[in-house]
Amino acid sequence: MKIGIAVLGAGRWGVNLIRNFLEHPNSQVLAVVDPNRDSLVAVQKQFNLDASVILATDWSQVQALPGLQAVAIATPASTHYTLAATALKQGYHVLAEKPLALNLTEAIELCQLAEKQQRQLFVDHTYLFHPAVDRGQRIIQQHQLGKLRYGYAQRTHFKPVRHDVDALWDLAIHDIAIFNTWLEQTPIEVRAIGTVFPKESGKGKKESGINKEAAEIENQLAPSLLTTNPAEKLADLVWVTLTYPDGFQAFIHLCWLNPDKQRRLTVVGSLGTLIFDEMLPETPLILQRGPSDYRGEENNSFESAIAKPSKRIAPQPTSIRHREVLSLEQVEPLRRVCDRFLNCVQTNTPCLTSSGAASVELIRILSTLSKSLELGGQPLIPF
Repeated sequence: MKIGIAVLGAGRWGVNLIRNFLEHPNSQVLAVVDPNRDSLVAVQKQFNLDASVILATDWSQVQALPGLQAVAIATPASTHYTLAATALKQGYHVLAEKPLALNLTEAIELCQLAEKQQRQLFVDHTYLFHPAVDRGQRIIQQHQLGKLRYGYAQRTHFKPVRHDVDALWDLAIHDIAIFNTWLEQTPIEVRAIGTVFPKESGKGKKESGINKEAAEIENQLAPSLLTTNPAEKLADLVWVTLTYPDGFQAFIHLCWLNPDKQRRLTVVGSLGTLIFDEMLPETPLILQRGPSDYRGEENNSFESAIAKPSKRIAPQPTSIRHREVLSLEQVEPLRRVCDRFLNCVQTNTPCLTSSGAASVELIRILSTLSKSLELGGQPLIPF
């Protein structure tokens, strides 16, 4: 039997959810909700939706829809908590776009509510379902990189600039999730510094608050919304440092005012380097084999180790001995997200990768980073 779904939000990501659920054999899209009527018309034309699919401008119009079992939320981050809480209280399973909520208390409340209602709370951390992340995790677990040294990531673009969250909350969660998954650890110390760039003259009021579109969604989809961004100011540029229990450090560059778009994450080890570059769709995952530290024990030959000091071989610069483009399963990550969510609904069992509980830990880290940002980059232990 197909699972009846309502998709809340028909924007860029909502359209992708609609497409995947329409194509999946185990789901049936019963309704699409968006306060913008033009977006509803565009969706109807794009997918040639059956007349039975309800197109509504208010979430309350479909809350009692017969056959509805699950809700997929693809709206501004500031609306997630209220929409998810309402859906869970109505007895629906929930798939929510990241982040689950904008503060830790609300994220925990949603998890407790889902448990009380015995419903699945699934958070769309799409990158954790990317074939490159799966393959990268296996490579690291097999110790092909040797001793892990450090990691870094760049996640930048030129717009869109969000008006309900800063660059930290908009972008960092992806790279934190990947680093945590690959390392099988969570940070014990975090640090963030950021910059808020002056807005253009005459546009300050518009850009300093919630824009018209977001406000319209908030008023019509979640009129009782009280959630606000954790940081008083919305940083446009953020630098993040994550320190893990084994001493590994990850450095993340986040910005939505860069002239070029970057989606790149790298882990450097003593025997090689792993690079995940989403902007290279044909070759997104590359393994560079070769020492990263000529002083490391993995690179010292037997001869140099026993040679007399006067005859020791002089250190040589690092060299890449082999560059391997790794083969990956050809599957859309979001398709895997939707498939896993439907399976969780059918079996009423949580997905460890994207459960509400897993998302809470990411929000805990983001909340601590926000505090560090407010304190000018003070290192903090995730609370």
